[in-house]
Amino acid sequence: MLNPVDTAFAEALAAALPAGTLSPAEPGYLEEPRGKGVTPAALLARPRSVEQVAAIVRACAAARVGIVPWGGGTGLVLGQVLPEGPMPLILSLERMAASRGIWPEEGLMIAEAGMTLADVQAAAEAAGFLFPLSLASEGTARMGGVLATNAGGTAVLRYGNARALCLGVEAVLADGSILHGLKRLRKDNTGYDVTDLLVGSEGTLGILTAATLRLFPRPAALATAFLEVTGPAGALRLLALAQEKTGGAVSTFELIGGQGLRFLDEALPEVRQPLAGRPEWSVLMELGLPPGIDPETVLGDIYEAAATEGLVDDAVLAASGAQRQMLWDLRERIPEANRRIGAVASHDISLPLSEIAAFLPRADATLRALGPFRINAFGHLGDGNLHYNVFPPQGEDRATWAGHAPAVTRAVHDLVHEHGGSISAEHGIGRLKTAELARYGDPAKLSAMRRIKQALDPLGILNPGAVIPP
Repeated sequence: MLNPVDTAFAEALAAALPAGTLSPAEPGYLEEPRGKGVTPAALLARPRSVEQVAAIVRACAAARVGIVPWGGGTGLVLGQVLPEGPMPLILSLERMAASRGIWPEEGLMIAEAGMTLADVQAAAEAAGFLFPLSLASEGTARMGGVLATNAGGTAVLRYGNARALCLGVEAVLADGSILHGLKRLRKDNTGYDVTDLLVGSEGTLGILTAATLRLFPRPAALATAFLEVTGPAGALRLLALAQEKTGGAVSTFELIGGQGLRFLDEALPEVRQPLAGRPEWSVLMELGLPPGIDPETVLGDIYEAAATEGLVDDAVLAASGAQRQMLWDLRERIPEANRRIGAVASHDISLPLSEIAAFLPRADATLRALGPFRINAFGHLGDGNLHYNVFPPQGEDRATWAGHAPAVTRAVHDLVHEHGGSISAEHGIGRLKTAELARYGDPAKLSAMRRIKQALDPLGILNPGAVIPP
């Protein structure tokens, strides 16, 4: 059993740390973006060094006080809030926000956990490199949280998710010991890969304080297009064709359903749309090209080949940076339109690419048998990650249909499982999906996860209640 933060604990810990490290947690640290969960009260710790983090964790272990790690607070699965249980300590690494160095000849940098993703991108760009992970929340999301949740984003197709971009970590374990794993090695077969274990563990196995990150050469040119496609199957064939013609230069391949475009008209009419109509299926595609290749030429070649195969009906090829930004603005504001309209249920799922074309019509038919829902399916088609969101009928409030959410989610997740997919593609498990993990997870994997948690955090102080099903 965990104990709540009390006055004696707070005073003793404050005496061991520099002034100003501890304070009562303000509302911004107690909430999550969608309003689905709130930590009633907490003590906030904002250390400035890994040694201070270690001192905080040791104190919490000695007192059996739960720790809720706080990155940028942008997570969507309640991983950063503790709605029930003894009052915890919220541990924010926002003051550990330095770049510890960039090695251009190695294509690496070491970033502290409190650096925002945007700051990491800017540091890489200043050194002439690209850090390719990109999220809508990159101005707020911090690298500790990005790595702890193994975040994905729009460029996973080409560069991989957060785990693939991390070579090593510095972390504080549950007993307060410091893991010094910031090696700059591409090969290191010296036993278990603890970095890969901690990345994606959502703060339940250790507190990430810094990471060695991979950087990449910046593309000489970007080629961006918005294409109306005949359907998901046609989109997948277009992806394969584009990869064949560019030698794997496709960095982004986003599927956009027609309902998402109509939601923009309804909720954000100021967003410019590139095509006169609202196609039922379209794709935002971007290529990162080496020197000597003209973007318009390669996009034209891809379009002509796709049109010959009957895969596309119309397209807009970005001829300037402003046009490219317009296309990206459309894609990035679809989630905002979703929030304004209000979903009955939202799903972050992934499927084998070859299953997507069969899954989508089956899921639509199953849900429409439950009610006259509007369905907005969109996402990172290149890596199989879809955001499959279900909305009330036009003109009706989501509160009227909120009671249908459990049945909707059960239907979606059952179909995802049947098609060999995952109920959590890039957002993680947090506290929101532990029951779903218990329902669909492999029993041997769940048993191994529980034993790993017990071995590394026997007192259960690290992000209690997250990830591991009860």
